[in-house]
Parts: sequence; structure tokens; C-alpha cells
Amino acid sequence: MSAATALLRSGKPPETASKDAEQHALHPELSSAHVRFIGLGKTYAGQSAPALDGIDLNIQRGEIFGIIGRSGAGKSSLIRTINRLEQPSTGRVLIDQVDIGAFDEDRLVRLRRRIGMIFQHFNLMSAKTVWQNVELPLKVAGVAKAERQRKVAELLELVGLEHKHHAYPAQLSGGQKQRVGIARALVHDPDILLCDEATSALDPETTASILDLLRDINQRLGLTIVLITHEMAVIRDICQRVVVLEHGRIVEQGAVWQVFGNPRHEVSKTLLAPLQAALPAELQARLQPQPGSVDAALVLNLKVSGSERQAPELSTLFARLGGRISLLQGGIEPIQGRPLGQLLVSVANSPHPAEQIIERARQWATQVEVLGYVD
Repeated sequence: MSAATALLRSGKPPETASKDAEQHALHPELSSAHVRFIGLGKTYAGQSAPALDGIDLNIQRGEIFGIIGRSGAGKSSLIRTINRLEQPSTGRVLIDQVDIGAFDEDRLVRLRRRIGMIFQHFNLMSAKTVWQNVELPLKVAGVAKAERQRKVAELLELVGLEHKHHAYPAQLSGGQKQRVGIARALVHDPDILLCDEATSALDPETTASILDLLRDINQRLGLTIVLITHEMAVIRDICQRVVVLEHGRIVEQGAVWQVFGNPRHEVSKTLLAPLQAALPAELQARLQPQPGSVDAALVLNLKVSGSERQAPELSTLFARLGGRISLLQGGIEPIQGRPLGQLLVSVANSPHPAEQIIERARQWATQVEVLGYVD
């Protein structure tokens, strides 16, 4: 059966089914979307401005997808429409091409067992052990004791807590508590894992270990992971694609390397700012808009945006610019196999005039910013 025929037989109003069929014909990737938002809106009672407004987005099966934005951008509202903890005011949410908007309670229960969720503050029961916290959803679902024991043991081994069965939450570190939360979210073998600021309460080292665990789970179990955060470093380290929200609307989206390499919206640039090395205060104080002497060095900020898969060679840059080249600050790192970063360099005693130095630098870097001169 074709995608169009399946949609037309789905029980939707003919005009909606026909429109969906047309969209799938024009955009075949929509047919494989695991989660799809169509014209999604959410307005809370007593608020004039919508929390979500006109969200059109698709998330592919098996990917790690990031949703980022400042506080109040609508991240939590959006992610919670996937398991219907939030009911949209307008628009639709499709999972595996099925509109979940009209699900009754029984279908919602079954849906939510297919969707695990982990939280910023762990939400563990303090009076229960690690084992009991993970086992509880299985008990509630009426799973037999032998199956519960097998499943809990398997999951605690997966998250690296096989020796913490009898510990209580108060005896665990923040990272260990989050590992319990991850194990609990996986008890029903979900297809989708939602992460609601799952690393925001953790230190950088622990955050890195939790992201490594989520990456391993994604690869080993084939889960679709949808992650919301206000930390661009988290998006950089784990996600394949990202969407940036502001005031409930999508302002930018794409592959992580593209958004990081060439952010187009001011919100994206602001969120990326903490990852950019600030200009050293000593250098800032010495910068002048014009050279003060014939020996003055031209200071350039060279950005590499990942448009080429091979990292550009420094030897090529130095040969192009000529003279005495000093690397003042910066670096280039791979993101999704693409070289991204920036270098702050000074160029002195070059045989080329400043205009030619800048033009030659543009042949090496994606963007060239002239910061000034230092003597």
C-alpha cells in the first residue's frame, strides 16, 4: 500500500488526508518521521501569548534530536506534547504517522509505555531502593515477578549500577540518581526517550558520562532520543540535529554542525556565545583601528564552519599570509565529522598589504573578521 493510500484510509477527514498525502509526495522524508508536529500551537489559560506557535517539525527514527532555547522559549511544552502530558491547543502530533490527539485513556496508557522520560531532578522515591525505584513501573503495569527481576537486573547493568541494588537515593551521587532515572525510563522497552533538561543539575564531568550513556543506549537499542536543554555544549556533544525555539516559534533548525558553524538567528548566536573564547582583555586594550607603526600586526578572527570535511591546514594559511604569524587563541574541533572553530591570529611584516592579507585569509577560512592592529 502506498503512503498516500494509507493516509487516505487512516480515518482522517478527506481534506486532511489528501493534504498529508500531497506533503508526503513532495517530502518523502516525512514518511519515515518517527515524530511529526504539524502547525502545533499551545496557549495556556490566562496567558495572552502562546507558549507554542505554528510548530512544523519532524524527528527521524533513531536520531538524537535537540531542542534548545532560553527559559520560557517553549521547550518543555513542546516535548510534553509527544506523550500528551500537554494537550495542544491547535495542530497535530503524529507518532509513526498516527495522530495521537484523539487517543482515549487506554490508548494513552499504551502510548506512554512506548515513550520513556527522564527529568532534571530525577523524581526518585526517597523511601525506595534503587531496585524498587526501577521496578515500580513494572509492578504498576502488573508484570510478573520473575520478569520484573530479570528486567530490573538487566537495566541496572546497562546503566552501570549493578552493585547499587540496595542503595537509597540519598546514598547516591547526582549522576547515579540520573542513571536510576534512565533505567526506570527504559523498563517498558520504549521506542522514544524524552530528556527534559536531564543534565542541567549535574557537573561537567558527570554530564559527559550521562551523555556517553545516552549515546550508547541510542546506538545499542535504536531509540529515538528527544533532548531539551539550554546548554549548547550538550547539543554539540550528542545531537545530530537541533531546533532553536524563541517565544514558542522555531527560529532556526538543521544539522548540528550547520547551526554551530553558521548560526543565522541572534538567539542561536547568543546561546553559542559561552562556547566562544572571549577576546583576552590585555589584547582588547591594545587593539587600535589603524596601524600605529610600520611594524604593527593585523589581528584577524578566522572562522571555520565545517563546509569542507577536511580541516584546513595551518601551513597553507601561513604560506598565504606571509610574514610573521602568531596564533593568539582558538582551536578547531570535529563536530559530526566536520571541522568547526575559530582562530585568532596576528600577522606582522607580511609582504602583502592589509587588503590582500584579508583576501588571502578568506581563501582559507569561511569567515574573516578584522579586529584591528596591535603594535
